[in-house]
Amino acid sequence: MSRQRLTIDPEQFDAVIFDMDGVVTQTAHLHAGAWKKMFDAYLQKRSEGRGENCEPFSIEQDYSRYVDGKARYDGVRDFLASRGISLPEGHSDDDPEEETIRGLGNRKNAYFQHILEEQGVERYESTLTLIDRLREAGIKVAIISASKNARSVLAAAGVDDLFDTRVDGIIAEKEDIPGKPAPDLFLVAAKRLGAAPPRVVVVEDAPSGVQAGKAGGFGLVIGVHRTGQRQELEKFADRVVADLDEVDVAMRDPASTTDERPSALGSFAELVNRLGAKQPVVFLDYDGTLTPIVDRPEEAKITEEMRQTVRELARLCPVAIVSGRDLKDVRNLVGVQEVIYAGSHGFDIAGPKGNEMQFQRGTEYLPALDQAEQALQENLQPIEGAQIERKKFAIAVHYRRVPDDLHGKVEEAVDAVLAEREELRKTSGKKIFELRPDLDWDKGKALLWLLEQPGLDGEDLLPIYVGDDLTDEDALRETKKQGIGILVRDENRPTHAHYVLDNTKEVREFLRALCDHLKKRTDS
Repeated sequence: MSRQRLTIDPEQFDAVIFDMDGVVTQTAHLHAGAWKKMFDAYLQKRSEGRGENCEPFSIEQDYSRYVDGKARYDGVRDFLASRGISLPEGHSDDDPEEETIRGLGNRKNAYFQHILEEQGVERYESTLTLIDRLREAGIKVAIISASKNARSVLAAAGVDDLFDTRVDGIIAEKEDIPGKPAPDLFLVAAKRLGAAPPRVVVVEDAPSGVQAGKAGGFGLVIGVHRTGQRQELEKFADRVVADLDEVDVAMRDPASTTDERPSALGSFAELVNRLGAKQPVVFLDYDGTLTPIVDRPEEAKITEEMRQTVRELARLCPVAIVSGRDLKDVRNLVGVQEVIYAGSHGFDIAGPKGNEMQFQRGTEYLPALDQAEQALQENLQPIEGAQIERKKFAIAVHYRRVPDDLHGKVEEAVDAVLAEREELRKTSGKKIFELRPDLDWDKGKALLWLLEQPGLDGEDLLPIYVGDDLTDEDALRETKKQGIGILVRDENRPTHAHYVLDNTKEVREFLRALCDHLKKRTDS
């Protein structure tokens, strides 16, 4: 009798945290080989020099028991203790030939880097399929790893841009986060995602990992038995599977593509009925929503008719412009004093004239952005048509004018810069890559923050969000739960929007219709 399949329901869970090695990437054998090479050489040398007869490192017996899933230096320490060996701790910059815990750990890392370069990285396709379905369902995904090589491994596997946040060995050392079986790596990842542990799923293949998941109070701990460790995993995991193709994702709404969504203009009566007696709070993207998408971002100018419509709407209800552009830039372009501005995807927010609302997040990442901007200038200079747009809290690389056969070169240049800066992450949009602070903050989080501010937090208010890009989906997902989402479509793709509009002309028609409705409601 087959076991019932496991389903992750977005009504029950907000996020899933994946371990890297053995769950997303097939690197366990690379790590095991590096550990064995390092330990066996050290034990042989110790045996010859001191006459000690130490049993060699066994991948079958020692890897999962002493080193798998642990921080590198913890693995060195625990394995040597199993052989009755105690060494000085040493320092993180110890030479790999030093006979210290950290020296041996650095030697193992050198071996791993060499093996990684020689053999490359394979990934588990079933895991990637699951991640795609989770994201489609609006569930956030994070990756954790005790390895300091996590970013290079993910880049080698071509999956470094799949995750909303990453907590790895470099971050753990910098922030003094204890490794597994302590739950702290997972708890930090959950906090970055803005998800409470009971609403988070942990996916692990190591016994120490499922133990950490259970200790952290997470809602569901899934063990993946790749190497015959089912019994050990079952001690702490809620469910154990042989592969993640045994896990399904429940979809909130199967009719989720833009072609299946009704027009906001054609369904205006239905939309007004949804609004009812509530006061709308209207959120508007800029590029692609208030202005058409153009080849050069500096040429995206709002028409005077659209500006007047936005100004009139802002006198009837609260209006916010939520843009990837800098706060100062989008404020100058729109030129309407009565609205709230959220620039840099919500990292920088300011209220309308006379309102002291102000918010900034990510200022500590500005030096890393400055360094990345300089490196991008050098890397992209030879590529015709590539354009760098520096914003305060992000760097946009536009490749709309780059020949199609060079698009891959643009991404390679961006990835090379990203690989040197752990503090940043890459996002994508319409012919654009962006480097942003590696924080769980986006237009959706900015929208929720705004809806908590005085004057915008009443039960008699209903958010309406209008946007066009993939970056707007974070906000449309939040609006789907408690308001009305509208996408300005240019292709058929999954969306969280309730309705669609076809172009900026229709956006203005919709905003005009909303103004007229609010005026009539006020006069009646």
